[in-house]
Amino acid sequence: MAEPTRSKNGKQHKAPRAWQRMLSGRRLDLLDPSPLDIEIEDIAHGLARVARWNGQTKGDHAFTVAEHCVLVDDICARLRPGWPMRWRLAALLHDAPEYVIGDMISPFKAALGVDYKAFEHRLAAAIHRRFGLPPELPQSVEDLIKRADKASAFFEATQIAGFEDEEAAVIFGRPRGLTPFRLKPLPTRDAQARFLKRFAELSAG
Repeated sequence: MAEPTRSKNGKQHKAPRAWQRMLSGRRLDLLDPSPLDIEIEDIAHGLARVARWNGQTKGDHAFTVAEHCVLVDDICARLRPGWPMRWRLAALLHDAPEYVIGDMISPFKAALGVDYKAFEHRLAAAIHRRFGLPPELPQSVEDLIKRADKASAFFEATQIAGFEDEEAAVIFGRPRGLTPFRLKPLPTRDAQARFLKRFAELSAG
């Protein structure tokens, strides 16, 4: 609930609401997110409805953040066969904060500056704690997820986002040691189900 505050003229007014109600019934405080208010079903629901590339992709369906997260995990598994399941779970959840904040393209994130990144970092840390991961990942884990993320961006850019191969190679780097993944954007329900299925597999492992 918003707390009453006083303006310079002494009148009371309410501070802006800073929580979001999820379909699970949880109320997530966006300024101070608690792991207790984070549910994987809410994350999957949100990510399956957030379009990558601001929706500027080919096909009848958007390529969602849920699909991107599964792809990044797939790439990590190829780059590091036998990688511990907990780090693959971290890869799957690497963009989980976007179930709340959406998928902003990198240039816009840079324009918003440090406050946005700090908010994203707090939410990511709460998500990690909720699912048994350290708030701060080891640097080697971060590096591999980032490499997989860039490889995913290259495949997405050249297959469904209209980039020429050379242009994508300059911006994202050409993936090394990987055969291309063939991408086909899924309907929302299928993307959500695929994300939840992968989460269940990695959590069990």
